[in-house]
Amino acid sequence: MTTSSDKTVTAVAHTNIALIKYWGKQNPELIIPYTGSLSLTLDQFYTQTSVTFNANLDKDQITIDGQPVTGKSGQRVHNFLSIVRQESGIDLNAQVKSTNHVPTAAGLASSASAFAALAAAASKAAGMNLSLTDLSRLARRGSGSACRSIFGGFVEWRKGSDDTNSYAIPVETTHLNDIRIVALTIEKHQKPISSREGMALSVTTSPYYPTWVKVVEADLENIKAAIQDDDFTRFGTISELNAMRMHALTLSADPDFLYFNGDTLTAMNEVKRLRHSGIECYYTIDAGPNIKVICQQANVQTITDTFSNLFGPTKVTVAKPGPGVKYL
Repeated sequence: MTTSSDKTVTAVAHTNIALIKYWGKQNPELIIPYTGSLSLTLDQFYTQTSVTFNANLDKDQITIDGQPVTGKSGQRVHNFLSIVRQESGIDLNAQVKSTNHVPTAAGLASSASAFAALAAAASKAAGMNLSLTDLSRLARRGSGSACRSIFGGFVEWRKGSDDTNSYAIPVETTHLNDIRIVALTIEKHQKPISSREGMALSVTTSPYYPTWVKVVEADLENIKAAIQDDDFTRFGTISELNAMRMHALTLSADPDFLYFNGDTLTAMNEVKRLRHSGIECYYTIDAGPNIKVICQQANVQTITDTFSNLFGPTKVTVAKPGPGVKYL
């Protein structure tokens, strides 16, 4: 076992928005999903994390935005660091300092950027030199969606069947490069039901879950075809419908639960109104009340003006396709 290391490594990873949703684990321990998924990495939301393995620490020390992390969140990071220690052969506690430029646990995929950055910084600080594929596999162990934040642009998570073959790959394309995501931060507070809890409840109690698995397979192939065909209408239609089908699982669970609030419904209806008036846009929603409006550059100003008037300009952020993980 390695017993000394002073190297601090800092990594930055951006969040991603799932357009074909990941909702449910067939192996909760390894975080192997029931379905594949597809996302777009965003430039405006990111996490910066520094990791140092230090022989003088008697336990892992973890801070986010300058505040110590304890409880379930702290244990989750500790468990992930233990995976890194096991795979690298290093036997040291770590100091982790993370700055999150994403509202935590509000449905903006903060765990994706957080664990992607942690995987990159911790593995390199522990002396590992992982390929992007292996880094994606490692990030998955912290948060499933984090495997996609290793890469920029459009990214597909291949579900696989075990730890070796469940990882993300970039979707190579020159199409839909003028796509924009107008993120509406309706609610910044932590959601009452975590994604992990919501997924488990949906998998075990929704009578529609087996159908969801089949639907996602078709949606995934269809949206990849839409990207390669540069067909924004088809792309947006599939994204919106897939999101609603995911949320149908939460409504059909026992007990049922809902991530939306009143402003979520207002925003959804406004997107439909804009679309019917000739401003082409679509919505997608993850596990939280916040809406992401999918559009193209030509319609950004109209859409941002509309939602700034509805919710206030501070709640509206325009994001472009973002980069993959990088080291500082």
